[in-house]
This record gives sequence, C-alpha cells and structure tokens, in this order.
Amino acid sequence: MAKKSSIEKNKRREKLAKQYDAKRTALKATIMNQEAPIEERFRAQLQLSGLPRNSAKTRIRNRCEVTGRPRAYYRKLKMSRIALRELGNSGQIPGVVKSSW
Repeated sequence: MAKKSSIEKNKRREKLAKQYDAKRTALKATIMNQEAPIEERFRAQLQLSGLPRNSAKTRIRNRCEVTGRPRAYYRKLKMSRIALRELGNSGQIPGVVKSSW
C-alpha cells in the first residue's frame, strides 16, 4: 500500500488539472496562434506560467485504484499487476482465471 500522503497529493493534482483545464487550453491556443500580436502572445505566456504547477496534466501520476501503487500500472484496468493478480486469483475479476496446464 502506498503512502496516504502520496495518494492524496495525486488526487489534489487531478482536481486542479480538471479545474484549470479550460483556461490552460485557451492560453495555449493564444500562444500558438501565429497571427496574434506578439504582445498578446507574451501576455498569455506569462499568465500560463502564473498558473499552479500542479494544474498541469503531466504532473498526474497513474496509480492503482486498489493499492495506490504507482508502478506496473495497467491503464485499461486502472490497477497494478499485483492487485490484478490477487483479485484474479480470488475470482473477483470476470473472465480472468489462473492459467494451468
């Protein structure tokens, strides 16, 4: 099990990213617009850099929803390999059975 503080920090980052998503997208569009005046683009760049760092999507870490483990994460299942194995062996995931030959 991961540290509770790490899990909570990641949840705060997800919340901030969702909150600032529209504003961040609009500022990036202004910055990338080659037809806009350079002053306006520079002002948008300053506003973007003024936003909280944790509001960027790249700062969010994929974590297992069962254990909070950050590594060996399966995106499709939203869990780590260890949690998948434990739940699969106990029969709690439909269609997953332990292989035997």
